[in-house]
Amino acid sequence: MIKEIANHRSIRKYKSTPIDEETLSDMLHSAVRASTCGNMQLYSLVVTLDPHVRAELAPCHFNQPMVTEAPCVVTVCADIHRFTKWCEQRDADPAYDNFEWFLNAATDALLAAENLALAAEAHGLGICFLGTTLYTARDICRILQLPKGVIPLTTIVVGHPAEHPERTDRLPLDAVVHYDRYKDYTDAEIDELWAEKEASSETLELLKANDLPNLAQIFTKNRYRREDNIAISRAYFELLREQGFFND
Repeated sequence: MIKEIANHRSIRKYKSTPIDEETLSDMLHSAVRASTCGNMQLYSLVVTLDPHVRAELAPCHFNQPMVTEAPCVVTVCADIHRFTKWCEQRDADPAYDNFEWFLNAATDALLAAENLALAAEAHGLGICFLGTTLYTARDICRILQLPKGVIPLTTIVVGHPAEHPERTDRLPLDAVVHYDRYKDYTDAEIDELWAEKEASSETLELLKANDLPNLAQIFTKNRYRREDNIAISRAYFELLREQGFFND
């Protein structure tokens, strides 16, 4: 396995040391070399270096200290706006204001995001993807002044690590890889695939801290609750409509 991929860790504590311009440029050039639908590059990367703007963004990410401590925050956006304008200025009739093209743009954007993250780690930097972006996408649109046709998908914090945490575990390959056709799981296979994770010392600590009988209930009752999932989904779908990704 490629060393940078094998050694990946989510870093949540950073030094304030700036990222030098050459390194940042290399990261961004690496991002734009990602695969893209029709070579359309349906994404934008909003690179926030200004500490005042990062302070504005911090509440959108639940005021996690890394957002203001790290020198660089990259908001990764699906973007049909730029390509649509190009088409219109050339008397071409764009039809990208719909859910299909949100999915294409989201794929483009997340591929670019992963390239950027890998390049950052290759330079010895730390990164962390922030899922909070989906929770507060409307506020992020306002702060970053995103026009119609642009919507945030995820955020990457980048900087010089001030910690070296242990790697998090992963399910075995058998859990996620299917050959030729999808092979559904028996109850016994589900038990086997999660056995090591459920028996880990980290899980035992979580069970004690959450006072719950198993890891699955930590996810469903405390981490990603049904009522929150539904509310966030509805809010994001409404924002998708407002930002022009549903052609009525």
